[in-house]
Amino acid sequence: MENYFILPFTLGMITLFVILFIKYGLWIARLSHIDKLRIIQCIFTRRTWDAIVESVMEGLLHRSIFKRNPLLGYMHMSLAFGWFLLIVVGHIEGFLCYGTFANAPWIPIFFQYFVHYQFPGERIMTNLMDFLLLFILSGVLLAYFKRLNSKIFGIKKTTKLKPFDKMAMIALWFIFPLRLFAESATAALYGNGGFLTNSVANLFILIHVTPTMESILWWAYSISLGLFFVGMPFSRYMHILTEVLFIFLRHYGIKLKKQFNSYSRIQVYSCSRCGVCIDVCQMHVANISNNQSVYILKNIRDQNLTDRKLYNCLLCGRCEQVCPVKINLNDLRISQRIRATKEYNSDYAFLQSLPNETPTTGKQPEVIYFAGCMTHMTPGIKKSIVKVLDKANVNYIFMDKEKGACCGRPLMLAGQYEAAKKLIDFNRKKILESGAPVLLVSCPICYKVFRDDYELGQITIKHHSEYFLELVEQGRISLKKSNSSIVYHDPCELGRGCNVYEQPRELLKKTGTLLSAKQEKVMSLCCSGSLGDLSLSMPDRNVIKAETLKVLLQKNPDVLATACPLCKKTFVKGVNIQVKDIAEIVANAME
Repeated sequence: MENYFILPFTLGMITLFVILFIKYGLWIARLSHIDKLRIIQCIFTRRTWDAIVESVMEGLLHRSIFKRNPLLGYMHMSLAFGWFLLIVVGHIEGFLCYGTFANAPWIPIFFQYFVHYQFPGERIMTNLMDFLLLFILSGVLLAYFKRLNSKIFGIKKTTKLKPFDKMAMIALWFIFPLRLFAESATAALYGNGGFLTNSVANLFILIHVTPTMESILWWAYSISLGLFFVGMPFSRYMHILTEVLFIFLRHYGIKLKKQFNSYSRIQVYSCSRCGVCIDVCQMHVANISNNQSVYILKNIRDQNLTDRKLYNCLLCGRCEQVCPVKINLNDLRISQRIRATKEYNSDYAFLQSLPNETPTTGKQPEVIYFAGCMTHMTPGIKKSIVKVLDKANVNYIFMDKEKGACCGRPLMLAGQYEAAKKLIDFNRKKILESGAPVLLVSCPICYKVFRDDYELGQITIKHHSEYFLELVEQGRISLKKSNSSIVYHDPCELGRGCNVYEQPRELLKKTGTLLSAKQEKVMSLCCSGSLGDLSLSMPDRNVIKAETLKVLLQKNPDVLATACPLCKKTFVKGVNIQVKDIAEIVANAME
């Protein structure tokens, strides 16, 4: 009878394992056949070891959060890694006492209650367990403070909690203080505590602790554990174990598909709703604060996602850069748009009448150039591209010189997946038939979709900033450096989307003095002209644009340079200085 207090813990643990077994089993079973083969092929490879290392570094030590804010990182690490060590060392303690690791699962959890006698290494283990408990309690104390004032942890805004979130959080807050009190009460009665529990035991002795009081504290500790385990699968704490599963699948080469599937759901449940992504969202500048990625993932889990929240996003990718779990937030949102969108019914029959372009000479073309819609809408960029190619004597095909089809990316961003595929199939055929080894693009939006969705085989895809730098290095064009100071804006799709940061900068350094911006490269600000959000009003776009320009123009440059026609088109109406695409700067600097 006196040991019945282990029931809440035991029942809670069984409930948790059953729910996780069913959920994870269904998710893995619903992966594609190819993805399952990838898992089987990778299990006994270096990828498994790499996944284990990352699980420890991120799931237990919270390396990414530490980099963002050491205090926040310590709080997470003390709770996760501390609890892990408490369990591991608890099993070692049980082995030293009983001579086997095959003890009942509750023995390491309630060890001090069951063991009142000495065994080899007893004093060392007891004090070590007290130290680990103190380590965890320091994190619990920080968690209390975080709920009162999150700003000292580098977080300005936090997410609202659901009932199960509150239940699991409160239970978690009580688990370790109750363990301290329960073990201290036992230490007061039997003298089997360590440096921490004996200190608290001395206070219990003053109030004449009784076996009944001891039993109540162990019951409370067990109940708090049971409640946390039961609430965990239905709360944000589901991420604790799901994140590890996600890390392993990512290392095994599993990738998101355009259609929402079980791997998408694993990513959704890997979100801890830490709120780190909220502060970096530029929508706050326009007082839009209910559609950030953390809320979208929560809405997906709760099945209450609205079109207003889903589509009102710049898809700039800043949130992905700070996500400690490395969730593909943009792709998840696009997959939801595909689910929610009514397909545009068109067969694009007019595409078949578009002309085929020929190389500038009769020889095998070096390059096939695709300008794209936005470049055609900013003719200065198009003319500069052609001027540079002609100057370098590049034998190229101008694929959409007179008429052409959209690359398909804007339709993809809107969720029109089937319509986008028709454009992709048409363009892909023309590119492959050209025989050119290089596809040159002057729009990052096009660049992104060509890289991700076109499957062009051996054809190399290059943005004009990359290709022009190669022309300079090969001596096919030479540039004259001016005295102008230049600040460069990283377009979202080129930088965060395709990881092209250094080539544009190297090229600009050859034309003038390059200045740095306060927020650049991976944390560059969006221009606000994004095609990812067609519901954002023009006044809101202007507010976001003004904030971005404020950062970019802080050092009073002579020229604001970008490498995206949409960014140029957006910025040019908001400043009194020259706004130029990198192609225009290069064309003007050619000797």
